[in-house]
Amino acid sequence: MSRPEFPIFNHVAISVERSLVEPEGRAELLDFYGEVFGWGEMPTLSIDGERLVMRAHSNEQFIYLVADENPMRCPTTDHFGMSVRQPDELYATLERARKFKERDSRVVIDEPMVEDFKVLKLHNFYVRYLLPLTIELQCFDWAEGVGADSFPA
Repeated sequence: MSRPEFPIFNHVAISVERSLVEPEGRAELLDFYGEVFGWGEMPTLSIDGERLVMRAHSNEQFIYLVADENPMRCPTTDHFGMSVRQPDELYATLERARKFKERDSRVVIDEPMVEDFKVLKLHNFYVRYLLPLTIELQCFDWAEGVGADSFPA
């Protein structure tokens, strides 16, 4: 049975304090998220003091930060997820976050876990830096013959 085509996620929009989209805050965000996740600024969409748009590996995948007088506030358990294909990619990202934390104590990392669901070993860790939302990085380590597009019979 084939899977019908449905929309996919393409961005996350977060309201933030104005200081995060002004030059110093922008530089800090771009430094961390560029070094750790490989994101870069989309300068044609960013406006100093108003918004910062970070490209996450494609022009159709991005993080949209907009200054607001009443910015998002949420508990540290609120997050969005990203994934990598191999466990070694997850641990390399974790190592980059740890190295960044050595020079900036505002990085918050929850250590990695591996949950074994028999058909899947889910590797993950959480990281947060300056933004109100935490990022959960995951790797779906599928068992032989099972994968992301598998459907139960």
